[in-house]
This record gives sequence, structure tokens and C-alpha cells, in this order.
Amino acid sequence: MKRVFVTGSLGRLGRWTVDMLADEGHTVIGVDKTHPGSGTKVRDNVELKSCDLSTHGAIAELIQEVDPDVIVHLAAIPNPEVHPGTQVFENNVMSTYNVLTAAGRGNIPVTWASSESAYGFPFAANPVQPDYLPIDEAHPLRPEDPYGSSKLVGENIADVVARRYDIPIASLRISNVQYPGKYSVLDGRDSLQNGVGNFWSYVDGRDVVNAVARTLDADLSGHEPFVIAADDNYLGRPTMDAFKELFDGLPDEVSISGEDSALSSEKAKTVLGWEPNRTWRTAADENQPVPSLTK
Repeated sequence: MKRVFVTGSLGRLGRWTVDMLADEGHTVIGVDKTHPGSGTKVRDNVELKSCDLSTHGAIAELIQEVDPDVIVHLAAIPNPEVHPGTQVFENNVMSTYNVLTAAGRGNIPVTWASSESAYGFPFAANPVQPDYLPIDEAHPLRPEDPYGSSKLVGENIADVVARRYDIPIASLRISNVQYPGKYSVLDGRDSLQNGVGNFWSYVDGRDVVNAVARTLDADLSGHEPFVIAADDNYLGRPTMDAFKELFDGLPDEVSISGEDSALSSEKAKTVLGWEPNRTWRTAADENQPVPSLTK
């Protein structure tokens, strides 16, 4: 079992990640800007810390003090439509630089949350078709918004840190994360425009945590990006029918059929042995509460 340092631990994905890794027997050090209080009782196998990731000295000191076996960097501002773009970009880029650089200097492997937004389709001013389908790790990254741009720069930082310090870094290009009983993508799905930014793809948060867990034991080298998405779309209709309805034609190269996702997770399946086990058809109605990290 490992000592796992998880940033963004009090966010939705962070809580699932800390809880599930702790259930597997790992000792998890959860880090966030806030803290529930020094007298708060925390669940077994979990420690909670507070740190401003935008301050390099503070996060470097905390990582050195904790001395984890691996770092999982999830902290970010996710939505440029709610927060000022400058705040989104600066926060996400600086926190990623600070965490990854400190990890490199400490010779600590990193798994971090990049995003499908790095491709540039979500938050685009106008819907744009991909160069080919399905979209994989080789597809060009062309963001035009602060959030997607912050993830592109984050992956550039991962390249630099992996090259300079020779540590493995896994960038998970995660699709639209959904949670049991709260599949928000199903709201308004009758309008294809609502999901055109990622071509109606999604992934269950628990499957994301399983992907994170797979990277902890994977034999990786250098910086490796991985698409993390469910195998199907959430429309309940053929993906190509939706493309034809919204776009004038299809990409020249198409190798998906039926309700296949527009995002290909084949690399994660092959290299990490990961499989997306949840689908909207059953998970949307599950009654499983958000984990609490305190007693």
C-alpha cells in the first residue's frame, strides 16, 4: 500500500478519490484550501491538510514533510463560464506547475487531472468537428478558452518536468464526470447543442478513481496522456446520427458505430488495464451518497 497525496481532496471528484483509495488500504493525505478543523475526526486511512497550491514554497514544504509515494493532483477551477478567465488560467497553471515541480524535485510519480477540454471542443465559441473519430491521445489540442488552455499548458508542464526530473507523469484527459444518482448530462439531452462540446461523452467519477488507482501501479515512463471516458454516449441513440444532425457532413476518418463514445479510451485499457464499468443507464438512478471524509 502507498502514501498517496491528493490535491483538491474536498471537491466532488476529490472526495470520491480519497475515500475509494482509503478503502483499498492506501494512506491518503488529502490537501485542499480549506480544512474541516483541527479537532475534526477523519475517517480511517485519511489525513487532511490545508495548503494554497498557488504558493510554491508552501506546497513544496508540505510535500517534503509528508513524503508521499505518489501524488494525485486534482485541484483546479473547472469552469470558465462561472469564474473570470484570468483566475481560472492563473490558478490552474500555477498550481499544476508548483505541484509537478515539487514532485519532480522529490522524485515522486504524479497522476493529474487534465481534461477533454484540452482538445478545444468544450467551451468553443462555435461547434467544431474533430479531425477524426474516435478522438484519441494523438488528436491535436486546440483550446480557445481559459480552462482548456490551462490544461494544455499543464500537459506542457508535465512534458518539462518528466524530461528534467525523469519521473513518470500520467495526464488523465477526463471526460464530463458524472456521479451516481446525479447524472446532470441527462438534463436537457433532447437538445444536441447541450452536449456538442464533448460530443455527448461522459464518465462516472468512480471509474475515474479506478483509472487513478491503475496508474499507481503502472510501469510508466515519462509523460503519458490517457483519455478517460465511458464506452458509450449518454444520448441513447447512434453517435453518428447526432453528428449528422448538427454538422454538415462527417470527418473523413470515422471508425465508431452505434452508440460508441466519440472519445477513445483504448490506450488506458491497453496500458493501464482500465475499464469503464458504469453506464448512465444504471448509474443515473443509483442511491449512493457522496463520501464524507469525516466521522
